[in-house]
Amino acid sequence: MANVTFSSPVMARDVTVYAVAGDRGTILSLAKAHKIPIPFDCQDGECGSCLVEVTHLSPLTKYAIALTEKEKESLRQLGKITPEEIRNAEVNDMPPRHRLACQCFIRNEDIMVTFEGDRALPAQGPHLTPAAKTFKGRLKIESMDQFLAFALSVEEEAARHFADLGNAMEAHGNHEVAKLFRQLSGYSRLHYEQTKARVGSRDVSDLMPSELMWPDYVTPERTELWAGDAAITHLDALKAALQGERRGYEFYYTVAGTAKDPEVVAMAKVFVGEEAEHVKILEAWIAREEWLLKTHDLPVDAAAEHP
Repeated sequence: MANVTFSSPVMARDVTVYAVAGDRGTILSLAKAHKIPIPFDCQDGECGSCLVEVTHLSPLTKYAIALTEKEKESLRQLGKITPEEIRNAEVNDMPPRHRLACQCFIRNEDIMVTFEGDRALPAQGPHLTPAAKTFKGRLKIESMDQFLAFALSVEEEAARHFADLGNAMEAHGNHEVAKLFRQLSGYSRLHYEQTKARVGSRDVSDLMPSELMWPDYVTPERTELWAGDAAITHLDALKAALQGERRGYEFYYTVAGTAKDPEVVAMAKVFVGEEAEHVKILEAWIAREEWLLKTHDLPVDAAAEHP
C-alpha cells in the first residue's frame, strides 16, 4: 500500500488516498478515480499538460522506474528535467523532481504530488463551518475604518491568546507545544502590524467591536478552552489552532459576502486569501504529523521532533 497526497492551489485542502502498488496504476489514473483535478489532455506523455512535482516522503525508498524515453523528452522540452537528473534516474535509480502524471506509476512508497491545476478554475477556499452563518447575522460592516478596526481586534486578540497559551505550556514543561503556540502568535502579530499599517494615522479605536457581537463572546481566532490543557499533544494543538484559523477565515469571508461598500469587499477578500493560506499551512502541518505518527509509529509528542 502507498499513501499518495495531492496538493494544489485549486484544491480546498490536501487529499491523501491509498493506492495499491501492484495494480500498475499511474498518478493520473489514481487522481481521476478520486476526482483530483490534475489537468490532462493526450494521456500519452506527449502534451505535458499533466506535469506534477513528486516529493518522496520516505527518503530510504525512491523509485525512478518507468521513466520512459517519451517522458524524458517531454520533460526536456518543458525545461523540467536536467541532464544530471536523467543520469541519476538511469544510473542511480533516483527519480527527478518533476514527472508526467500519465506516465508515472504508483510504487510501494508514500509521495506528495503537487500541481498547479487549471488556472481557469477558481481556487477553492477552506470548507466553512456553521460559524459563518452566525457572523452573517451579527455583522454590519459599513466602512473601511470599521472593517480595519474589527480586523485589528481579531488579530491582536489572536496574538495575545496564542502567546498566553505558549507561556502556559512552557510553565508546565510542554516545550514543543509552547514553541508552536508562540510561532502562531508571531503570525497573528505580523498580521496585526500589517493591518495597523493599513490604518495609518487614523484613530479607529471607537469602532472596535465589543465581545458581545462575537459568537460565544470571543473573537474568531481564539481556540477552544481545551487547547490550554497542559497535557495537550502537538497534533491536538495544531488541530485547535486550525479551528481558530478557519473561524478567522469565515469572519473575513462573511464580510466579503455581505458588505455593501465595494472597497470593504475588496479588502476583505485580501484578508480571505491570507487566512486561507494560514489554513492550508496548518492543514499541511497536520497531514505531515499524522503521516509521521502512522508511518514511524511514534508517540504523539515525539512526532513533533521527528525530521
